[in-house]
Amino acid sequence: MMHRLFLFPFFVASTLAQYPPSALNLTTIKSPVDGNITISYKSPPAGTCETAFPTQQQYTGWVHLPGSYPTNTFFWFIGARDPTDQLTVWLNGGPGSSSMIGLFNENGPCEVVELGLGELGTKVRDWGWDRGSNMLFIDQPNQVGFSYDTPTNGSIDLLTSDLYTPPQVLPNSQPATTFMNGTFSSLNVNNTANTTEIAGMVIWHMLQGFLGAFPEYGPNSSTTMGVHLFAESYGGKYGPAFASIWEEQNLRRSNGTLSRSGTIEIKLASLGIVNGCVDDLIQAPFYPAMAVNNSYGLSAINPTRARLASASFSSEGGCADLIRQCRTAVNSQDPDNEGDVSVVNSICSQAYSTCSTNVIEPYFDSGRSIYDIAHYIPDPFPPSTYLEYLNTGSVLAAIGSPVNFTQTNRQVVAAFTSTGDYERMSLVPEIAKLLNAGIRVGFMYGDRDYICNWLGGEAISLAVAEATSPAYASIFPESGYAPIIVNTSYIGGVVRQYGNLSFSRIYDAGHSVPAYQPETAFQVFARIMSGTSVSTGEIINPSLYNSTGPLNSTHTASLPSSPSATCWQRNIPETCNGDQKQQIINGEGVIINGILYDETSDWSSAASSSLSSTSSPTTGSVTVTTTTQILTGFFTATATPSPTKSFGIMSSQLNAKLLALPALGMIVILLLF
Repeated sequence: MMHRLFLFPFFVASTLAQYPPSALNLTTIKSPVDGNITISYKSPPAGTCETAFPTQQQYTGWVHLPGSYPTNTFFWFIGARDPTDQLTVWLNGGPGSSSMIGLFNENGPCEVVELGLGELGTKVRDWGWDRGSNMLFIDQPNQVGFSYDTPTNGSIDLLTSDLYTPPQVLPNSQPATTFMNGTFSSLNVNNTANTTEIAGMVIWHMLQGFLGAFPEYGPNSSTTMGVHLFAESYGGKYGPAFASIWEEQNLRRSNGTLSRSGTIEIKLASLGIVNGCVDDLIQAPFYPAMAVNNSYGLSAINPTRARLASASFSSEGGCADLIRQCRTAVNSQDPDNEGDVSVVNSICSQAYSTCSTNVIEPYFDSGRSIYDIAHYIPDPFPPSTYLEYLNTGSVLAAIGSPVNFTQTNRQVVAAFTSTGDYERMSLVPEIAKLLNAGIRVGFMYGDRDYICNWLGGEAISLAVAEATSPAYASIFPESGYAPIIVNTSYIGGVVRQYGNLSFSRIYDAGHSVPAYQPETAFQVFARIMSGTSVSTGEIINPSLYNSTGPLNSTHTASLPSSPSATCWQRNIPETCNGDQKQQIINGEGVIINGILYDETSDWSSAASSSLSSTSSPTTGSVTVTTTTQILTGFFTATATPSPTKSFGIMSSQLNAKLLALPALGMIVILLLF
């Protein structure tokens, strides 16, 4: 499917409109399980998100939940390439970030590409996770991405990413291409969740609606189906908390306190956390360490400042002290994490602010991306092309959306910040309970990420083992790091694994691991999901298996050069440098396929920009585009390849036209994806 765009030289004088189509053509049904829940959905036309095989079923839609405010939770379902009874739920983080980031930039079946001048479309992603599972991408909490409360006409200022209701007139001296009218959520901060716990219950109800409407993708007693929950970044909180809610609801069903006939069991088989921020009490000390003592030889800030940041964590009245005070207050005054006790919210918000300012933010002086220590800001990876694509009228019509797409919702950011949700929950004990219930838990961390870095992730995995059982506490730390054998020629990282617990460090990857190392990320995902050796993919007996190798991961690499800035019209605050922003304000240049160029002639054809290239034996790097002849199946290693070869994406080879990383400009907004 091809979607045409306008090319905008800067001469338009009135506010542009981008309203969604009025005819949505959705099918609406009541949930067969709960009559209070309705589901509106459709099958988008072929090519809206290109899949490897035309037989792969897709649904886009909303689960409408009753409550004190309208909750309309968006989902995009894609069936697996091969028939399977596995279902994977994917959640991006934020809080407030859309899971369309994952679908179009990380592990979905398709990616957005330039087809020609003024034309965007999609192509199959070789290593989409639909290789091994049915995939369900969910925008949550309410008002995030395509999810909404009440569709409300308004305006978006692309220079700042600010939203306004009602629609505004074009500000004086501002180019019309940077200010658009459209339809969004109400922007009411009270019409969304303000804690992870509240968000988790909403998603449990949402899944009740989805699985009731599409029982063929839900668990039942006659199949081996498992539901797999994989979450990224703030998903380090979402994942464990949501999984725990599912388990608690299953227990209520079994003991009769929850109706069996009016609910569906969600049989969780595995929980995957990708560069997750789980608990600052454990992970925060590793921010100063990552800034000056990482495996790439980078000292991003002055070592003295790093020592001060480290000392502030454990000082009296410092980060750790305030987190403990927050959790004590939560346990005594707001044990259900409703976020409605002002004194608790104040204590927890102060803890988050102190930890951010004193421990996390000193790194910001480096001018480097929090998502990839190799990249300077503005960071142009992964690409923001999909933002333009999802707001074209034909795509909005194809999925049946009554609202325009926005990548990050500031109302959700504000709601979660107001309660100090970042510091409220100690989730390690919850993860330990999941392990003790027989659920597989896998951590996957790219080793160039700062904001949820692998050093802190490793510490979380060790804390989980300690909290699970004496066997995990003794055997997991003594299980050595084994190579992650991705294919016959590439080692993508190392893994420590014992029983149902694994921790994987992925080489040469930033925050969004599947965007950097798609093949490695898929194989690790597939092995966590199927319960095999994360190192080789071989079938194991988890009660007996543990990885072997060095007790510490000591791999080092040279820091690649940072890519140059690419300025996307839909992500100006975070992808455009000062000169590019001024160029836009001055009405200079031309926008082609959502990207700023000096002249139309500077744009190169889509055909030339998407050519594949083979890896160099000397540099070991390739361009973003990768191809494979086999679009299904998992890899099982029979031998260990040379560790000197790398077929991942290196920063120095990133195509400048196909890069960008979504975020917003202040710490409470851009902290996590």
